[in-house]
Parts: sequence; structure tokens; C-alpha cells
Amino acid sequence: MIEKEKFHVLNYVKKEEYTGSMEGMRFMLKKKASGEETRLETIIWPEPFGYGKTPEEKKQRKEFPLSAEGVEQAVDWMNEQYKVRYASGRKL
Repeated sequence: MIEKEKFHVLNYVKKEEYTGSMEGMRFMLKKKASGEETRLETIIWPEPFGYGKTPEEKKQRKEFPLSAEGVEQAVDWMNEQYKVRYASGRKL
């Protein structure tokens, strides 16, 4: 599980995409312009391939506010998706 208390990526994400993986699930957090608003886009997909080589239909996306609270919400969502999709041995 990703620990919210140790996941301090907001300042990084404001400048660059942040990628990582957790036991079969890869993820990316990035800044995204959504109309006049800037959001935090969170994308998950199954291993073994990186973002560019994974078919779009295997990726799941969700947007959150680009804030510390939004990062916490993104971590909660990724942890929930991990439990549902990966901890049981299933893949997206």
C-alpha cells in the first residue's frame, strides 16, 4: 500500500510527471489543464509494460484537485484500485 504520510509529491508533480509501481500496478500522477482549471490526473495500469507500451484500454484514469488534499485522494483511490484489481491476483 502507498502510505499517504510518506507520499509527498505535489511540488514534483507541478513540474514533472511522477511514476511508480506497486506489486503489479504501475501508476502516474501528472498536472493536467482541464478547461481553465489545473487538475491532478492519476493513471494506473498493469505491469509489465511502461505507460507508452500499454494499450489505452488497460489504463484507468481519475482526476483530483491539484493540492495536498488531491494527492491524498489520489493515494486513497490507487490503494483501493490495488485492493480490488491486484491484491486478489487479478489484473486490469
